[in-house]
Amino acid sequence: MPTPAALEQAVEDQAVQRQEALSQATLRQGTMGAATSQQATPSQPTSRQATLRAEQREALCAAAVRALTGDAALHYREGRLCRDLRPVALHAPHLRTDPQQDDFASLRGAADGAALRLMHSDAALHGRLCPTDPIERLVFELLEQLRCETQTPPGMPGLVQNLRDRFEAWSRAFYHAGLAEDHLGILLYTVAQIAWSRLTGWPVLEQTEDLIEATRAAIVPVLGVPLAGLRRHRAEQDAFAVHARELARLVAAMIRAARADALDDTQDDPQERDEKTPRTAFSLWFDVEDDEYKDMAVALTGQSRVLETSEQGYRAFTTRYDRQLSAGTLVRKSLLSEFRERLDERVAAQGINVARLAHALKAALAIPQRDGWSFGEEHGRIDGRRLAQLVSSPAERRLFRLERNTFMADCVVGFLIDCSGSMKAHIEPVAIMVDILTRALDQAGVTTEVLGFTTGAWNGGRARLDWLAQGRPRHPGRLNELSHLVFKDAERNWRRARADIAALFKADLFREGVDGEAVDWACARLVARPEARRILIVISDGSPMDSATGQANDAFYLDNHLKAVVARHEAARDVEVLGLGVGLDLSPYYRRCLAVDLSAPPDMKLFAEIVGWIGARGQGGRR
Repeated sequence: MPTPAALEQAVEDQAVQRQEALSQATLRQGTMGAATSQQATPSQPTSRQATLRAEQREALCAAAVRALTGDAALHYREGRLCRDLRPVALHAPHLRTDPQQDDFASLRGAADGAALRLMHSDAALHGRLCPTDPIERLVFELLEQLRCETQTPPGMPGLVQNLRDRFEAWSRAFYHAGLAEDHLGILLYTVAQIAWSRLTGWPVLEQTEDLIEATRAAIVPVLGVPLAGLRRHRAEQDAFAVHARELARLVAAMIRAARADALDDTQDDPQERDEKTPRTAFSLWFDVEDDEYKDMAVALTGQSRVLETSEQGYRAFTTRYDRQLSAGTLVRKSLLSEFRERLDERVAAQGINVARLAHALKAALAIPQRDGWSFGEEHGRIDGRRLAQLVSSPAERRLFRLERNTFMADCVVGFLIDCSGSMKAHIEPVAIMVDILTRALDQAGVTTEVLGFTTGAWNGGRARLDWLAQGRPRHPGRLNELSHLVFKDAERNWRRARADIAALFKADLFREGVDGEAVDWACARLVARPEARRILIVISDGSPMDSATGQANDAFYLDNHLKAVVARHEAARDVEVLGLGVGLDLSPYYRRCLAVDLSAPPDMKLFAEIVGWIGARGQGGRR
């Protein structure tokens, strides 16, 4: 088994090799670019290189975390440390990084800090000891992280230096952002610096030492006893927690006193004062929003023994009753017209600026596309047709041509709506959201599809009757008749399909849901499209559920199949599968997911959040 020093050296050597390979590739690209004299826009290769560099850094950091912890399920996903599909909560401010902005040493420091927290902090014990008061809890979280960072393995000086580099980088960023300019900011910053210095033995950041000196002199006499206890018991989590809780209590009391004095001097009305909570003030410093789904229930998941032990894998008992339907044909024309009028009224009541939303979507999804040449330029590639002009007019400089690029959204976005029974309660805000997004994407030049999935009957229907007639063979697989619905196909624009989208209001569509096969079906439709980037947004409020299938197999048979389908498409990178949870955290199934509260109709703030989420991976599509 390799020693810790050898392990660290191997990781560092791998980083150096990757960086050298990247530098050589960049140099070759630069040489080719000089030869072609600006055949491509300067920003495009730079963006690709930055994305690749960020992915390589994340891969190296993930390797280091797995090596230190021995947990093979840990990995980085878009800057977040995850275990399997679930983000790992990291409540210390200096552990949040930006792979495209921070240097490698800083990223490694954050990764090493996260690994040490997982290694040396008992999560169950920490949960029992953690204070319930929000302010005290946030301070306690930071102190526990700093305690873990003192428990470095012997013989790994590089890891120790990485931790120091990361904390100092965060300290400088906090200072330069101006967050230490008010009384709360300087107090929080000083507490962090003092605690870090006492626990690690490193001096406080020299650049800000003069800034915190007055505050440090004022609070150290009050915090001196618990600070000394922190250093003495930094190797014992339960004993350390006693002093950490006391220090957190004292800091919280100082903050409340400072805020009370500040509020007495303001003229804010009571409602505004209530909104200015310490938690809001801390949001710039602590990672209080680390768990985006903290107010949302998490989808229940587990392991399917039937699926794991089956030689055939996932299967359907029969597909003879499965069908694909045009949703608009299931509703009488007069009733469909009433549904459309109802949807139009709801959309109009929201007052959403669709043109503005379309512009934001185009900016998020568009990429530069070649659109001919611009002639008569003073730089670029020489235009051979104007060489004679160079002889006749030596002073003439407009002898070049430049490649002209326009931004086009070469993208298709599919919406796959869960039409199970529980979604009936949410269908009105879902229909409003999908209708507005589809219309805006259409204006942005993005192809769209609106699909749905349900079953043809409750509790298995004809498929289950066939199973009963054949003597109830064990583990029959999926045991219901599927109904895949097309509300809008990619060939029709929003205006031509707007009536069919309103078929979402048909109440008897909603039965049970077999999500895995529906996602596979929707992905297959998108893969057949010629667009370079393909995005599927699955809108659901729960786990896959079909009572007949669950009773004849096991509770997580459909659940595990959905995971396998999403993982397969992620590995193939043919379709970006996103999960939009309606009041539910869908992270057990989708790596990229967003939980939204649709208890009220969607507003512009929600649409802005969705736009940023959809466009987060501008380099998606085929690779």
